[in-house]
Amino acid sequence: MSYSPKAADVAKLRNATGAGMMDSKKALVEAEGDFDKAVDLLRKKGQKVAANRADRENLEGAVIAAVNDAHTKAVVIKLSCETDFVAKNEDFVKLAKDFAKLALNFNTKEELLAADFNGIPVSEKLIEQTGVIGEKIEISGFKKLEAPFVGSYIHAGNKIASAVGLSKSFGNAAEVSKNISMQVAAMTPIALDETQVDSSVIEKELEIAKDQLRQEGKPEAMLENIAKGKLNKFFKDNTLLKQDYIMGEKISVEDYVKSIDPEVKITGFIRL
Repeated sequence: MSYSPKAADVAKLRNATGAGMMDSKKALVEAEGDFDKAVDLLRKKGQKVAANRADRENLEGAVIAAVNDAHTKAVVIKLSCETDFVAKNEDFVKLAKDFAKLALNFNTKEELLAADFNGIPVSEKLIEQTGVIGEKIEISGFKKLEAPFVGSYIHAGNKIASAVGLSKSFGNAAEVSKNISMQVAAMTPIALDETQVDSSVIEKELEIAKDQLRQEGKPEAMLENIAKGKLNKFFKDNTLLKQDYIMGEKISVEDYVKSIDPEVKITGFIRL
């Protein structure tokens, strides 16, 4: 007579692994009721699925920001999958949030992948969930930020997340940092200010400007000065401090922060 698992045992295995009811039941039957063996069987299934889908593109996913209780650290991670259907699944989003909270304790993606997650490394949990979901699952993005005060923002649908660091904590620091994080999410700045823009980017922008001016017939002697003017416009559009503040009228992000507290500075930002 074949072993027939109890409903409570099936539920326990489902809760432990995230596997579906039928997969959990089959694993328990094959393991003849041995819970640990059933877990191993489901993980082996995940390894097989992961190997078969290794070359698949996983361009969908959930991007999550997490901030520690002291508001001094933030991480933004992306948990990737293959389809938008999975990316919107509640259990998938919860897993991404759990990974993000855990990531606050580490400085790199490699450290996170090696970290313990309910008794197994995060890397093995990803393989397990690949078997459960049937899609290639991986942590494809990891950024961390530390500052005296950090706030964050997650855009609707978990497609974009960002965090901003401030030079000190103050009364409405949470609101201010969230507002600026929304700015970062919406306007995609490439650097905090012009001093942090890579020199190769600056050189490329100057060359583009000069080529455009030549096509317009401007004299060669004038190109350098006019190109520098265009470069300043590039800095205004693409560096956080100089960008127009999206929630204010004719005010830069830098001026918005100064209007709240002249002593406060934005120390950095992250975005995925």
